[in-house]
Amino acid sequence: MFPNFLPTAVGQLTESESIALARSIQTAALTTPLSNQTIATAYVKQGSGGTPILLIHGFDSSVLEFRRLLPLLAEKNETWAVDLLGFGFTDRLSGIAYSPTAIKTHLYYFWKSLINQPVILVGASMGGATAIDLALTYPEIVKKLVLIDSAGLAGGSPLSKLMFPPLDYLATQFLSNMKVRDRVARIGYKNQNLASLDALYCAALHLQMPNWHQALIAFTKSGGYSAFRFKKISQIVQKTLILWGDSDKILGTKDAIRFKRAILQSTLTWIQDCGHLPHLEQPQITAQHILNFCSE
Repeated sequence: MFPNFLPTAVGQLTESESIALARSIQTAALTTPLSNQTIATAYVKQGSGGTPILLIHGFDSSVLEFRRLLPLLAEKNETWAVDLLGFGFTDRLSGIAYSPTAIKTHLYYFWKSLINQPVILVGASMGGATAIDLALTYPEIVKKLVLIDSAGLAGGSPLSKLMFPPLDYLATQFLSNMKVRDRVARIGYKNQNLASLDALYCAALHLQMPNWHQALIAFTKSGGYSAFRFKKISQIVQKTLILWGDSDKILGTKDAIRFKRAILQSTLTWIQDCGHLPHLEQPQITAQHILNFCSE
């Protein structure tokens, strides 16, 4: 059985990893300074032992992004994935200014309420920028940092220029078109066979959650994640593992080297024969690199 807060289209999932992760999604009613109401926050927790691992998904995504990676990590470590504020299956309440600052605040209170011990923080794509922001603001809660084809060196979103009525609604309607999402997803993979119908359903399921349009418009209008300056990134004190697909067509490969130069205690590992999504395209190799890094 699937949780009743998920859209009914969850029944369209066909791959075992997708179905299993969707069935394991829970919600926690978080109290935060962002609202007088608690925020029903979607997350997954699997495994036990070791330093907890916390997985942070990318732009306009959800915990389903980690359907192949999370179970592999959970074989050795307690592993969490959470839907960021304004994304995934987490409630989108009215009256909240959806922005990187709000996302960071919500994420901190998620950590404080449910984990409350230093974590190995893993951020993929935009989730990498979120992870960097959290590690710089609350360094005491991040034991180690893993960046997977991370954003953070190129700021803002070109969509922000379209976020005024009526173009804001039209822009999000464009992003919700299944053919558009399929084309974008295919750019993310090197192995096009992985851009399956199930993968498309995973990437689009959260679009049916209430207030998806409004929250995405608000986040984009906020400017999203600005580019971190080299000097700012160099303030990261945690040991950092940079994992990067050698055929990334979304962000390219130059930023991997720039992150390596900026973060003093960092190691760059290329994921061979892989695009922008190592955690989906090469999950076993990606998991092994992360687990080795955890146990160092």
